[in-house]
Amino acid sequence: MAPWYAWAPWGGEFQVARLLLQRGIAATYLVAFLVAARQFRPLAGEDGLLPLGQYVERYEFREKPSIFYYFDSDRALAVGAWLGVALAAAALVGLPGRFGLGAYLAVWTAMWALYLSFVNAGQTFYGFGWESMLCEAGFLAIFLGAPDLVAPAVVVYLFRWVEFRNMLGAGLIKIRGDDCWRELTCMDYHYETQPMPNPLSWVAHRLPDRFHRVEVLGNHVVELLVPVLYFGPPRVAAAAGLATVGFHGWLMLTGNFAFLSFLSIVLAGSLFADAVVAGALPVGASLPVPDPETLAPLPLWFQVAIAGLVVLVAALSYYPVRNMVSSSQAMNRAFDPLNLVNTYGAFGSITRTRYELVVQGTDDAVVTDDTEWKTYEFPGKPTDPGRRPPQWAPYHLRLDWQLWFAAMAPSPARHPWFVHFLAKLLAGDDGARSLLRTDPFPDDPPEHVRALRYRYEFTDLDELRETGRWWRRERVGTYYGPVSLDDSRFRLQLQRRGWDVPEPDGEPDGEPAAPGATARVADAE
Repeated sequence: MAPWYAWAPWGGEFQVARLLLQRGIAATYLVAFLVAARQFRPLAGEDGLLPLGQYVERYEFREKPSIFYYFDSDRALAVGAWLGVALAAAALVGLPGRFGLGAYLAVWTAMWALYLSFVNAGQTFYGFGWESMLCEAGFLAIFLGAPDLVAPAVVVYLFRWVEFRNMLGAGLIKIRGDDCWRELTCMDYHYETQPMPNPLSWVAHRLPDRFHRVEVLGNHVVELLVPVLYFGPPRVAAAAGLATVGFHGWLMLTGNFAFLSFLSIVLAGSLFADAVVAGALPVGASLPVPDPETLAPLPLWFQVAIAGLVVLVAALSYYPVRNMVSSSQAMNRAFDPLNLVNTYGAFGSITRTRYELVVQGTDDAVVTDDTEWKTYEFPGKPTDPGRRPPQWAPYHLRLDWQLWFAAMAPSPARHPWFVHFLAKLLAGDDGARSLLRTDPFPDDPPEHVRALRYRYEFTDLDELRETGRWWRRERVGTYYGPVSLDDSRFRLQLQRRGWDVPEPDGEPDGEPAAPGATARVADAE
């Protein structure tokens, strides 16, 4: 008779599910650590847009635990990120499990602790729901065990619990939120106004209105009804898994959502029992896992640890469940400092108009009506109307995403990091420049910078063919500037937040343009 920890309701074993979860989470970790290695230091490092010291000063370790609370240097960040890359690459090819349960636990625990450290120290730039989801999934993955052991079914069901909260939370926040979800019109706007469109977003936006109505209705079915089936019999759960994979696959095809959809597809791997997978294989084919008869039972101490995990998750689920059923549901919130059990949701409201910030600089020492402005380009977000929206997901362009949020407001009052970003461009900071696609000032930094605010819309097919432009745009105001390092008020604004301000060349002019005021300059397209 199989031991209690191998039992699952309605039968079924989960070696395939374990394999899918382990390799999928390892792949997600690999992408996430690569992002940290390339972006964390200019965003939230020692001299980042939101300096690491602000995290250390603002929080106690127990509030947001991170190894970078004590090792708060760029060198430590680099070591942590590249160590995470190496561990994730090893886990992706299954290397830790070949050396037994001890090695497996060491590698997966280290990855979880490292990534949690980046998330808790990353401040605004790591404030996304998929960060806490990766922390939660990464913690559960520690308890999946090495491949030569029986796959603990109860842990697989805990993954289903994560996916359930992920999908149902997103469905509930929509029904309770924007009217367009109830009126079935949200997809009329979504593809054009989502944070970072991809090459197929333009095509999806131009699909017939009737198709968009069916899309929204399908969204409600997959997010509100299908999750209940996750805990059904094996074939029912597998069918629900296919629906979930298809749903998030469409999102990946039509938008850049970092690793949200990719990780959601990975979690859906928990819905496929071995018996169902084996039944779908061609005659004579075998499962890509060891014969169950060759697997060893889990050590008793590991069984006890899993039992403790179940109790812990049950206890920590109270607040996420209460939030999910509340009429005032919060979206994407962690209720414990380790991000072990969280609440999720996405797009509770849909923006009807797309605004973009266009950042420009000039070599002119004095800004006049004849000033020639040069435009900075970013890797993912729209700037040049003639550039086709690129594909980046599951890689996460964190600055580009935050620029989408910043553009929603007419000034950077709620996004002070943006002012710091402009100061770094004026100083020719290598870290800030590494976040750009193109820098129009490769040799010497500009004398002045400014940020304009535009309204963007997708072109139609005729306009795309005629002009080659994917976007049409209209300027709606000046978001910030123009400013230079000589501007005393600009420097004071930076100093009040404790940011280092490079010394200007020459004497301060004493009369800067007021931040947010409309500049008397030519609009350079």
